[in-house]
Amino acid sequence: MFKTDLLKGKRALITGGGTGLGKSIGKRYLELGAELIICGRRREVLDAAAAGLAAATGGKVSGMVCDVRDAASVEALMDEIWRAGPLDILINNAAANFIARTEKLSPRAVDAILGIVLHGTFYCTIGCGKRWIEGNRGGVILSVATTPSFTGLAFTAPSAAAKAGVVAMTRSLAVEWGPKGIRLNAVAPGLFPTEGAWERLYPPGSQSEPQEMGVPLRRVGEHSELADLFAYLAAEESSYITGDLIVIDGGRWMQGIGGPTWRSMQDWSDAQWDTVRKR
Repeated sequence: MFKTDLLKGKRALITGGGTGLGKSIGKRYLELGAELIICGRRREVLDAAAAGLAAATGGKVSGMVCDVRDAASVEALMDEIWRAGPLDILINNAAANFIARTEKLSPRAVDAILGIVLHGTFYCTIGCGKRWIEGNRGGVILSVATTPSFTGLAFTAPSAAAKAGVVAMTRSLAVEWGPKGIRLNAVAPGLFPTEGAWERLYPPGSQSEPQEMGVPLRRVGEHSELADLFAYLAAEESSYITGDLIVIDGGRWMQGIGGPTWRSMQDWSDAQWDTVRKR
């Protein structure tokens, strides 16, 4: 779809890039000529992902440990990256989510979501933005959002609220930093199955029909489709797009993203919720 050197000479950081959608996006960036840095909390996951991505693409990729919930950890990461040269692209991908009855959430459970999704995204965004502005250079920031950021969604209220904050941040800074040559956009993916997250959000017994039946296009998304969208939004060819929220979900949000899944959960017993919580 794209020329093979679309991102040549660009340095990109993907938070939470060792697994799932972040890893898929990183692979595409490497294929298109970018130098890649992935960060996360687990060294063994980062090392395995970096080795696999390098072997698959022949590109330059490195893993750096960072807990995006901690502002000092983010600053240390940015300092280390900038010692080798400035970034061109930041992808705020690190996230956390789980289903739960909101009235049962402890403050710690709420903070577990807000800390990664909202605070971590802000810390990384400011860390890059201030360095670009100080260095009189532009950059691109892409943040993974969700359709519940504008529709809301039962049983995942902290995530929906945090992602709404990410979208508001994106639009605010697109205006504030636009004159500095910094573009910010958010992407709201639909159903792109990933190992681990899929089981947490859609546990056994929660589905009254296949997930793809809630999508007008009647299928889930391919990781390559999402990765190509992120490649386009990072490239110079999209340089007039900023402050936007791009939805890639096969039309699912228009049909109602909760659908039969959350309707059935509304009638779950305490025993059913306890089973999910223990799992």
